[in-house]
Amino acid sequence: MSVLIEKSGPITTVILNRSEARNAVDPETARKLYDAFLAFDADPAQHVAVFWGAGGAFCAGFDLKYAGSLTGEKSPLSANDFPKGKGDVPPGPMGPTRLELSKPVIAAIAGPAVAGGMELALWCDLRVMEEDAYMGVYCRRWGVPLIDGGTVRLPRIVGRGRALDLILTGRKVEARECLLIGLCERVVPRSQSREVAEALAHELAKFPQECLRADRRSVWLQEGLGEREALRAEWKNSVPVFEREGAAGAARFASGKGRHGDREDI
Repeated sequence: MSVLIEKSGPITTVILNRSEARNAVDPETARKLYDAFLAFDADPAQHVAVFWGAGGAFCAGFDLKYAGSLTGEKSPLSANDFPKGKGDVPPGPMGPTRLELSKPVIAAIAGPAVAGGMELALWCDLRVMEEDAYMGVYCRRWGVPLIDGGTVRLPRIVGRGRALDLILTGRKVEARECLLIGLCERVVPRSQSREVAEALAHELAKFPQECLRADRRSVWLQEGLGEREALRAEWKNSVPVFEREGAAGAARFASGKGRHGDREDI
């Protein structure tokens, strides 16, 4: 199976399992990833997902051996085009990269997360990288463009200048530099990315989920808005959540729970 699903309480771990190909993604795998994350988002018992690649690699990008075998044929990407009208968003060539989920996803990155694999990592909310892991627009060498959100998400995460440096040069970006420029949020020892990401996921799952998802949604909604419009969107998004969930949480605090920064008894 090229994609495996494992669950631990409210946590879903989606595993890329093509280690013989450094977890490069072919169309069948892309569809399985797309379906796996849709199923996670639709399951009310699941709160946070972890995205991990088996065999010491996160993802080496789109399977160029597969793509190269189609020379002279119709592009395998044409079936993934956006529909002209409204409707379900089709999978991106790498799978879930066009989905806008309602719940957070944490990338657990070992080894390479390059080309389309980097785009999968950028799609996630948070990135935990092992100390010898790396990213890079390695498809620069082969004339393969970024078509899974790389030119959109990378500038929003690290800024236009840094994004252009990485995109135009296609150079290797090691974990420590990723942390320095905000391309990842944690750097951990080798072989610990999944463990740390899953522990972080369980930590997030302890919090009141409607509020957590509302605040996450506000962060995504504000992109591209002016400050006043963004503040209005935040207010509209958040006030109903306080009425449904926040008032009860404030009452729990008043009763003595969660004092002095206690994150367990809440």
